[in-house]
Amino acid sequence: MTERLLKLFGLLLMASALAVALSRAPDRPVETLVARWAPAPSDFIEVKGQLVHLRDEGLRGDPVPMVLLHGTGASLHTWEGWVAALKARRRVISLDLPGFGLTGPFGGSYARDDYRGDTYARFVFDVLDAIGVQRAVVGGNSLGGEIAWRMATLAPQRVDRLILVDATGYDLAPESVPLGFRIARIPVLNRLGEHLLPRALVAASVHSVYGDPSHVTDALVDRYFELTLREGNRRALSLRLQQLEPGVDAARIKTIRQPTLVLWGERDRLIVPADARRFAGDIAGAKLLTFADLGHVPQEEDPQRTLRPVLEFLESAP
Repeated sequence: MTERLLKLFGLLLMASALAVALSRAPDRPVETLVARWAPAPSDFIEVKGQLVHLRDEGLRGDPVPMVLLHGTGASLHTWEGWVAALKARRRVISLDLPGFGLTGPFGGSYARDDYRGDTYARFVFDVLDAIGVQRAVVGGNSLGGEIAWRMATLAPQRVDRLILVDATGYDLAPESVPLGFRIARIPVLNRLGEHLLPRALVAASVHSVYGDPSHVTDALVDRYFELTLREGNRRALSLRLQQLEPGVDAARIKTIRQPTLVLWGERDRLIVPADARRFAGDIAGAKLLTFADLGHVPQEEDPQRTLRPVLEFLESAP
């Protein structure tokens, strides 16, 4: 019996070693990712010593451009469907926030490990200053939506309108949290995650935020997987999730006076649709529209359908 147990233990050790070897995923220098994930019109600019990946597309004479901000773990690519249609009508600026995509962790004159909401909001204002934009329509999904409403409260004169897509802002009461996010918040495991990253883990996380997981393609998983491997992004993600203070500044939402459109996927199990109704109730005059079959990233899951109310909103009177 003892000999059989020893053999079984040995097999388990071998299987574990093989799993670790197969899951090993070292950081990738940004230069190795640019060719695939930053084709034209992507650009890189320096803002206070921070390298920033962004796309500035559409009508250069637009007096009030649009700025689109992605969520946690995502990148500017999440807006490609919207931008393709918007750029014939507007100037549209999308960017990778620090800690995500090709921008990578905070550097330059920014505090290295500060990934709080207002820090991000001030960073976006710095980017707009660098490209000469003083006032903009600001839209965001998830974390990006939180940054958008924080911008509207920090400098209301610079935000013309708000578009909040499954935005964070209130106390979190998730029905489901992506496995990758859960691991990133667990001590020791999050450190291991800086070196090990099974592609299947990323796939499971992306599937969990879609209303219809059948919409998730291999190419989409590749994008999330490879950009997560950008040098320093996994550590930044862990820091961001550790620094979460859900609902701590929610009282500021009631001070927003900009015309606001709230879009939400009713199958969002991460930031539940009840929060959509809270945003619509707390922001005077806000318009609310939900999509019964979409999840946490509706702009990515069905860009054509989710953009229609945005176009109507942009053309409506204040």
